[in-house]
Amino acid sequence: MTWFLLRRLLSFGLTLAVASVLVFAVLELLPGNAAQVILGESATPESLAALEAQLGLDRPPLTRYADWVGGLLQGRTAESLSYAEPTAGLIAERLQVSLPLALMAMALTVVIALAAGVYAASRHNRAGDVGVMAATQLGIAIPNFWFAILLILLFAVQLQWVGAGGFPGWTEDDGGGLLDGLLALLLPAVALAMVQAAILARVTRSAVLDTMREDYVRTARAKGLSRGQALRRHVLRNAMIPVLTVAGLQFGNLITGAIVVENVFVLPGLGRLVFQAIANRDLVVVRDVVMFLAATVIVINLLVDLLYVVVDPRLRRAAA
Repeated sequence: MTWFLLRRLLSFGLTLAVASVLVFAVLELLPGNAAQVILGESATPESLAALEAQLGLDRPPLTRYADWVGGLLQGRTAESLSYAEPTAGLIAERLQVSLPLALMAMALTVVIALAAGVYAASRHNRAGDVGVMAATQLGIAIPNFWFAILLILLFAVQLQWVGAGGFPGWTEDDGGGLLDGLLALLLPAVALAMVQAAILARVTRSAVLDTMREDYVRTARAKGLSRGQALRRHVLRNAMIPVLTVAGLQFGNLITGAIVVENVFVLPGLGRLVFQAIANRDLVVVRDVVMFLAATVIVINLLVDLLYVVVDPRLRRAAA
């Protein structure tokens, strides 16, 4: 078991190192001058040189990479050009919106997908199965930003149950509260969860059907267990491995891929921060946010690997 954990941690560290190199290379080493992009074509050589010195572009790439990674390891980040504060503070502030949004969307995804997938599998090739599969195909085909616009038109414009966008904050000092914050994130969470729930429901259905065809399930049925009892006692736990894999990837995607939906609902999250940083040519913020999102996905994948061992006793024995 210890060797299993060490291998996973080593893989985690190497993947994180490769991700940092790629992020740095894309934003720092590609042709073009970031200072020139920020100041424009009409910038004077003196102002261009001053900004290059401020950004550290006059130093060798390896030195800049070492300073950046060393700062991250020490918990120190560079200062944003447009916000004039460390990027760590900006990320922490925007994460107060993006993380609850991703958690709400993931909770909706899991509940809807497991219910729909198990229901479809238990009624294989019957009307319920066909209906669920048709609904999931429609859910995959509809872009989440278009679905978000439909939700705004229905619930904000026509019914006027919720606001069309914005975020009031989590405390009364910010002009909102816990309930107001959750209501502001409800429609964005539904818009994000629709596509992910459709995908996970299809994976759940396939995993449950494959497990139901195993010999031990047929033996359990032959001993007198009903279909529902066999599902609860033997099928669901063993069918969770592929479901966990996809769900882990989806949670990372919900955090990293909410840029469009956050902009549709005007939410001050990480996606909107990246969008604004790109518009302001603030490459320091873009670099650190992209690295944070990449690290988040890698950490989630590591946790999913560890969950495999918890869920499946066979993997636990193999790891031991």
